[in-house]
Amino acid sequence: MSDAGAITVLLQRLSAGEREAHADLLPLVYADLRRIAARHLAGERAGHTLSPTALVHEAWLRLSTEAAFAAEDRRRYFAIAARRMRQVLVDHARRRDAAKRGGGERAEVTLSGLADDCGDRLDVLALDQALERLEAADARKAQVVELRYFAGIEMSDIAELLGISRATAQRDWDVARAFLLDALS
Repeated sequence: MSDAGAITVLLQRLSAGEREAHADLLPLVYADLRRIAARHLAGERAGHTLSPTALVHEAWLRLSTEAAFAAEDRRRYFAIAARRMRQVLVDHARRRDAAKRGGGERAEVTLSGLADDCGDRLDVLALDQALERLEAADARKAQVVELRYFAGIEMSDIAELLGISRATAQRDWDVARAFLLDALS
């Protein structure tokens, strides 16, 4: 059985309530989770205290303790994992901001996938707030951003996951990018 097939079987076991399947899943998804984590951290400031490995482990802990966790296939699993990683980074930035010293400093990420200029740097907390506003206005467009930017999923796969055409997914991505760039400027 291919890794993709084995991952799907393990995800089905997890959905059926077999929590021990989670340990069998890790060796199959670790490299992809590490790639997603590296993508999240690519634009972070120098000296960031989270490494891709630490980000994977923290997200893994959150995923493994979710009682209602259910992902039907590997793409959806990686989309959920990417969201948990974003939440870890946001929580990390909030804790750092709440610290007594240096509380005004905020983490920055490069959103080359959202901005035409790869040099644009954005505050991770501001990005999270903008994504929350986008989600309130149009949840599907926020999902497209999470799947495309954070999980690195191809547009055709996003369309399939969301049950929309590739052209609609692309339009959602374009509108979401414009919304986020406006919200963050």
